[in-house]
Amino acid sequence: MRLSFCCTDTDAQPWLDGLRAALPGALVEEWTADSSAADYAVVWAPPQAFFEQQTQLKAIFNTGAGVDALLKLRLPPGVPLIRLDDAGMAVQMAEYVCHAVIRHFREFDVYEAQAAQGRWAPRPPRRHRDFPVGVMGLGALGERVSRTLAAFDFLVCGWSRSAKAIDGVQCFTGEAGFNDFLAASRILVCLLPLTPETENILRRDTLARLQPGGYVINVARGRHLVDDDLIALLDSGHLAGATLDVFRSEPLPADHPFWAHPRITVTPHISARTLRDESIAQIAGKIRALENGEALAGVVNHALGY
Repeated sequence: MRLSFCCTDTDAQPWLDGLRAALPGALVEEWTADSSAADYAVVWAPPQAFFEQQTQLKAIFNTGAGVDALLKLRLPPGVPLIRLDDAGMAVQMAEYVCHAVIRHFREFDVYEAQAAQGRWAPRPPRRHRDFPVGVMGLGALGERVSRTLAAFDFLVCGWSRSAKAIDGVQCFTGEAGFNDFLAASRILVCLLPLTPETENILRRDTLARLQPGGYVINVARGRHLVDDDLIALLDSGHLAGATLDVFRSEPLPADHPFWAHPRITVTPHISARTLRDESIAQIAGKIRALENGEALAGVVNHALGY
């Protein structure tokens, strides 16, 4: 068995060592223009040249949860593209989103500003029921986020393309349920995959349907959000603020208005990072399952985009 590793901006050696340890007897190599044909590929942001050279692949493993960039390439027909189911990302995402929600709900941002001015000014407590949280996207990450928020006694609703049932979460489905979902939400969390249907879904007319004083948390893809529409709704007062971890251009340009906006918190795409050891274990397990003819979770549906 031969495995080719092609992950842009990644220190390859720890991955190569880990994959070799997890798959004894496999020939694991970092891809070069002169590489031999491989059976399996482990990739992140590979060039088109990789797939033009690697014509005998049995499966392609993406080391991140999102596959939108890969689906823009010409992939070998009939070869399954497999994403990581979790690999340690779900708990990180739950941590990040809960921090952002609680920071807003408990007004810790206000206290930070007061502390910088040397002010001691406790604020009236808020009620959880006045800050319902809507989670867009109920895959492995969205479900974990929803359950964790519910454990903090927030009212949680979720929206997904296909019907889901999650204990403690009011679930809405498809286009028919979208407007009702938005109207039920004051804090909105975007965890959708990026597809032609979801691009620009966070725009003026959708965000305006949130309850007054709404708050937006985008941890999915920058292209879900129309930047100017968010700023307009913040400046109008309909939205109270936003926490953004993903952007149309990354790194976020130094002159982008998000940096200076007083109601926007920016983080550098760190909400859920790929954990190497967990990822290697999952990839190795899935390769063994493929070799044994077993069915796999995480196979991407190219038509749906996830």
